[in-house]
Amino acid sequence: MTLAIIGAGMAGLSCARALKQAGLSVDIFDKGRGPGGRMSTRRVQVEARELRFDHGAQYFTARDERFRAEVARWRDAGRVAPWPAAGAEALVGVPGMNEPVRAMAEGLDVQWATRIERLERRAGEWVLHGAEGAHSGYTHVAIAVPAEQAGPLVAPFSPNFADRAERTTSEPCWTVMACFAQTLPLADTITTGDAVAWAARDGAKPGRSGSESWVLQASPDWTRDHLDLRAEQVAEQLLAVFCAENAVEPARPIYLAAHRWLYAKAQPVAGEPALWDAALGLGLAGDWLLAPRVESAWISGRELADRVIAESS
Repeated sequence: MTLAIIGAGMAGLSCARALKQAGLSVDIFDKGRGPGGRMSTRRVQVEARELRFDHGAQYFTARDERFRAEVARWRDAGRVAPWPAAGAEALVGVPGMNEPVRAMAEGLDVQWATRIERLERRAGEWVLHGAEGAHSGYTHVAIAVPAEQAGPLVAPFSPNFADRAERTTSEPCWTVMACFAQTLPLADTITTGDAVAWAARDGAKPGRSGSESWVLQASPDWTRDHLDLRAEQVAEQLLAVFCAENAVEPARPIYLAAHRWLYAKAQPVAGEPALWDAALGLGLAGDWLLAPRVESAWISGRELADRVIAESS
């Protein structure tokens, strides 16, 4: 049994680690340049110092016993820490939100910057096609990407899986990253705005630089209304709205940028935590099958791995 996993986010890596621990051979492909996905951390140099912005997921919680055990290992290694400003159960990666994903990728065969655009079934094996060429020889394929990307990949082989994916929609999110020379007179987290659904003093998270760095996440409605604007325009406009909503004197940031997440928060279809077709050797995993949370992505990947392992036994 040789397996390919498309997607090296939380779901894909959770699946991959469980499969490898069971002694199975796994190759992983991801279009990103490195670990993170929606748990990404952006690093930039400003005035001879490095700033970090968690511009995707802001924090996570751990309630499932299996996930709690994994998180305990990360905490023991100093790779996650509590963030009381976001709630009693909130946890963040240290020194960036992508640290747990980096930990999960260690020791795995991940081919970064590799976009898989099409699957082919040939002589009982899977062939993965992308701009960089074809990857063949796989008996099983697991797809751990957003539903909107998974649907077209599986449609030629499993109309049922494709339908499940296509009935799932994701809310978009414009995220603005800003750093100021002076401290803003605000709490570390703000969730009361209409246009800005979430704002956090990112530099105050555990293990950060202490800089006055902020992450502003627009509401789905505001994002949809401004979806096609240039990032520079969005950054200026959302920052102005944030200052107005919180009665803060507008300040010129020393760094300002925006990132658009098209698939930020899935609205899941109720059903199984993972989808698996043993006859095809094809599976799907992701938070969109359960709930839009980091923990849900991890559980989904683990559940898919358990089904593959059960077949191989």
